[in-house]
Amino acid sequence: MMNAARTAASRLGAPAVTVSALLLYSLPANNPAHAKKAGPDLGKIRESIVNLIETDSEKRDNGTSLTGTFVRLAWHCSGSYSKEDGSGGSDGARMRFNPEASWGGNAGLGIARDALEEVKKKHPEISYADLYTYAGVVAIEEAGGPVIPFRLGRTDCEDGSTSPPDGRLPGADCGSSAKTTQHVRDVFYRMGFNDREIVALLGAHALGRCHTDASGYWGPWTFAENTMSNEYFRLLVEERWSLKNTHEGKPWDGPDQYEDSTGQLMMLPSDMVLIKDPEFRKIVEIYA
Repeated sequence: MMNAARTAASRLGAPAVTVSALLLYSLPANNPAHAKKAGPDLGKIRESIVNLIETDSEKRDNGTSLTGTFVRLAWHCSGSYSKEDGSGGSDGARMRFNPEASWGGNAGLGIARDALEEVKKKHPEISYADLYTYAGVVAIEEAGGPVIPFRLGRTDCEDGSTSPPDGRLPGADCGSSAKTTQHVRDVFYRMGFNDREIVALLGAHALGRCHTDASGYWGPWTFAENTMSNEYFRLLVEERWSLKNTHEGKPWDGPDQYEDSTGQLMMLPSDMVLIKDPEFRKIVEIYA
């Protein structure tokens, strides 16, 4: 059972709180008009999400799962938020429509949205916006992360006409370490986060992997991609990372990425700035 993975150390508390803050962005205040209606049963919805993850994992039988993909879905729904005007964010579930569905940063997330249709059919009372966010919450908790506060109330838009402009999600590489570092800060500062919270949020790369048919990059960040841990930070500090030149015996023709000494793990250029930038590195070492 996935619950057996609940062994997170206390130092994961800060990243978890930061993730919960992000997932709550753009959530409207409680609406008294809805108070008399019976709300979605989160216990039953949680059970459906867990069963979906486990059943899918068994079918794959290769060590991968929807865990990291659900976390990425929740994050990318939330990560378009701007504190300046309140636009973007998880409210609306606009990723179901273009233009957000076609953003390069959301490549591959159709898998997660399609998978959650099964849950939506069983529990039509929950909005897509709440479901996409809650799937990320459940995935983190079932992967061994701390309990994340969650509140219902997000609503669904009927189309993508209110989507913010593309470019709000963090990119993996801006051409140089300096430009990538500034890009990462610009993206997260726009949402209201500070450097420590940026590092904590990027720690979610402990889960999941990159796929060449989605982002062009390849591989997992850790050897336990279905377990929430501080391995991402530990590996950043302790491993020797070098540019990837080959893949399965052939020249690597994908975008620049880094690999560990085994060639089985990867880091993006945007991950590497966390140990190249002095202020980021101080925080990484705390979590490592």
